[in-house]
Amino acid sequence: MLLSAPLGLLSLLFLLSVTDGGKVLVLPLDGSHWVNMRILIEELHSRGHNVTVIRASNSWYIKEESAFYNSITIPNTQGFNEKFFGSLIGKLLKIRREGSSIWNRLQLEYEIIMMYKSIHEDMMQIMERMLEDKEIIKSIQDAKYNVVLADPAAGGGAILAYKFNIPLVLNVKWTLQGEGHFALAPSPLSYVPVPGAELTDKMSFLQRVKNVLTYLFTRFQVAVVTEPIYTTFCLKHFGPSVNYFSLFQDADIWLIRNDFTFEFPRPTMPNIVYIGGFQCKPTKPLPADLEEFVQSSGKHGVIVMSLGTLIAQLPQDITNDIAAAFAQLPQKVIWRYTGPRPMTLGNNTLLVDWLPQNDLLGHPQIKAFVAHGGINGVQEAIYHGVPIVGLPLAFDQPDNLFRMEAKGTAKILDIATLDRTVFLEALKEVLHNPFYKENMQRLSKLHHDQPMKPLDRAMFWIEFVMRNRGAPHLRTQSFRMSWIEYHSIDVILTLMAILFLFAFVTVCVIRYLLRVCIKNKLKHD
Repeated sequence: MLLSAPLGLLSLLFLLSVTDGGKVLVLPLDGSHWVNMRILIEELHSRGHNVTVIRASNSWYIKEESAFYNSITIPNTQGFNEKFFGSLIGKLLKIRREGSSIWNRLQLEYEIIMMYKSIHEDMMQIMERMLEDKEIIKSIQDAKYNVVLADPAAGGGAILAYKFNIPLVLNVKWTLQGEGHFALAPSPLSYVPVPGAELTDKMSFLQRVKNVLTYLFTRFQVAVVTEPIYTTFCLKHFGPSVNYFSLFQDADIWLIRNDFTFEFPRPTMPNIVYIGGFQCKPTKPLPADLEEFVQSSGKHGVIVMSLGTLIAQLPQDITNDIAAAFAQLPQKVIWRYTGPRPMTLGNNTLLVDWLPQNDLLGHPQIKAFVAHGGINGVQEAIYHGVPIVGLPLAFDQPDNLFRMEAKGTAKILDIATLDRTVFLEALKEVLHNPFYKENMQRLSKLHHDQPMKPLDRAMFWIEFVMRNRGAPHLRTQSFRMSWIEYHSIDVILTLMAILFLFAFVTVCVIRYLLRVCIKNKLKHD
């Protein structure tokens, strides 16, 4: 009897939490972006919310059945998967290793642009099939979702929110217009570096020229690749009055997946919420065999190497050089790698198909992290205070690692010119120079010194939007203004015209008065 009362109370509280839970419609992006979105979905589920995920039938990571969400599956034959990205990365590596000529650089950019074009076209095909399926349309209308949670690296989520008049929350690092801030917040190019330019907020004149040119190139890329795809879709379904760009600019909350331990200081907006490191967690115990290997490293410690979810292996000559460099160190090495066993592999190196990256980076025996520079890995390194040896391959990886290098927490290597000697020297520098460790621990301390955990902050603002049917009081009206209005060109020209007119009238009056005075003087003479 004594036990039944607490159990009854707990059951009641659980039922109340479920009853009060909202309905969340999620349109994620596959691949590594799904890793971030899944964490938000699982947390929303744990708080009693009902989550529905829209996925393509050939999704790479997004499963149709899950304990954390229901799913709406859209038939699809295109899309991208491990084979797609493996082929792309292979091409990019080949181009980079052939040299740094202008032609090779153009080839590299062309391959990346074509990849983005393919992703956007695939997303619009999925949206087309959705909006043509009356059953799906009716199920979404009947469900009465409280919020759409979407990744704006592809534009489907904003279209869904507009179509069904549902408040929109974006889980952002990149948008279909580029880095998230540049789509919403003021971004003066004099001190806000454009991603890809690999610059800091302290730029010389020539660096500012480079920053402006990089910005213009990204605008050109958007105009050529993105705008035609989304403009055509919106024109077909919503008419000429709807601008696709304004749809996601009109989002209620932007959950930005970084913070100012990573980002350089810059202007922001009231509806931008920083959740950098929200996927990082306190460490859990390692599996017994892995813990035994880590502990066997003794005073020398362990190096962790992982190139993320997209790149499991590198060309054989590169892996042989990396393995040979590792073999010359007293440290133990845990390397996530699935290719053929390197011929130069040392006894100190453990190859694994998968590793608990967060738990390993938080282990006190870890001395360095060899990484490709994906934002998830970088933030986990910051969270746990582990310095980085960077091997950037593509996309935002070079820029992410450049920011870490600028803050004194990483050493970057060019994979196109990598050999065992260069790699070994970089490892020794990061391992033995306290500069890197101290700077990373300082960043880690800054990251942890905040009043609310990033994941809790994300949950608060998603639930805020659900409770209040949006957050229009936080949305800027700047994007509804023309370029002329935004920069007050019309006001400046009007004031200049008035000033010119006043000056002209003043001169005319003075000239008239002078003529009158001269005439009067001549009469008197």
